[in-house]
Amino acid sequence: MRARNAFSLSGVALLATLVSAQGTEQDELPSAPSAAQQQSKPQAPATPPQTAPAPGEPASQEKASPTPTQPQTTLPAEQPATQSPKNESPKANDKTSSPETSEETAPTIFRTVNEVNVVFTVTDKHGRYVKDLKKNDFKVIDDTRPADEIRSFHNETDLPLQVGLLVDASNSVRDRFKFEQESAIEFLNQTIRPKYDKAFVVGFDATPEVTQDFTDNTEFLSRGVRTLRPGGGTALYDAIYYACRDKLLKAQQRGPVRRAIILLSDGDDNQSHVSREEAIDMAQRAEVIVYTISTNIIGSRNKGDKILERIANATGGRPFFPFQITDVANAFAEIQDELRSQYALSYKPADLKADGRYHSIEILAQKHKNLRVRSRRGYYAPAQ
Repeated sequence: MRARNAFSLSGVALLATLVSAQGTEQDELPSAPSAAQQQSKPQAPATPPQTAPAPGEPASQEKASPTPTQPQTTLPAEQPATQSPKNESPKANDKTSSPETSEETAPTIFRTVNEVNVVFTVTDKHGRYVKDLKKNDFKVIDDTRPADEIRSFHNETDLPLQVGLLVDASNSVRDRFKFEQESAIEFLNQTIRPKYDKAFVVGFDATPEVTQDFTDNTEFLSRGVRTLRPGGGTALYDAIYYACRDKLLKAQQRGPVRRAIILLSDGDDNQSHVSREEAIDMAQRAEVIVYTISTNIIGSRNKGDKILERIANATGGRPFFPFQITDVANAFAEIQDELRSQYALSYKPADLKADGRYHSIEILAQKHKNLRVRSRRGYYAPAQ
């Protein structure tokens, strides 16, 4: 009898250990490629979670860490994220991620072994949107090989939007900050459809700061934008990495959605822990299109503008370079028009292996030589 009881207690203890380990894995995310470089840096202690306001209340201004140190729970749309340590890098706590963790918490493209989803835009030689094409008008090239089949095709304007507004709040944009805020508010008011689309607001200087979490309430979003105050250094790449991995990639969804980031910045970065290419890599993994609006108004493109162009082009977005501050509003209007003029398709690659390798994507408009198709440039195959 004693032996039987001891065996039963051992089995219960083993089962509890396995359940606890599994729960821990599911809340972690894969680390950035250069995470090993951060292992020697001390990490700030975790701050206990604060009590979130009741649903329906506007979010208060809070600092958001690109990597939470404790498992996060999904918050209602109108609630802010819980406060996290200020000085952690986006990848500081990712060093213990296992292959099983990456597979469970990665975006949809990692879980769907034989199907790839792409959102794209088609324009004519004058830059006007072409919205009346059909499935048979397109051909998909995956790593130089034609796709086996296009499984689904539809007009993207019918899909819900998940939008992140990222506003550079560093000292370098102080002179034109007020006008940019008002232009961003007008964009959100015109773009977000109640009970259908959702957006969040992040201001960033040395750290990303969530001033309004996901919501379809444009009044709350407006307050989140007006809460932003310029000051401090610039961690542009950290902000993109955080918004893609910890916000858009973790957002709840009941079906297919479009994910986009509107980035308002001068392109300068002097305090990020991740690189530009790591930020782009995370956007591609999260299937996020990034639109960039430069706040440089010097009349010629500089290094920051080239960085913004690289980020937008790599993710299937579009860079905007206003010549004067009043053109910022026009850039927002063009982005709004493009978000209502997209297509989406899913296809089966000719030979997709679970090797984690990067695949290039090219979408061609057959029999329409004068049309230009713009999409993200690639994706990562699922890993074993």
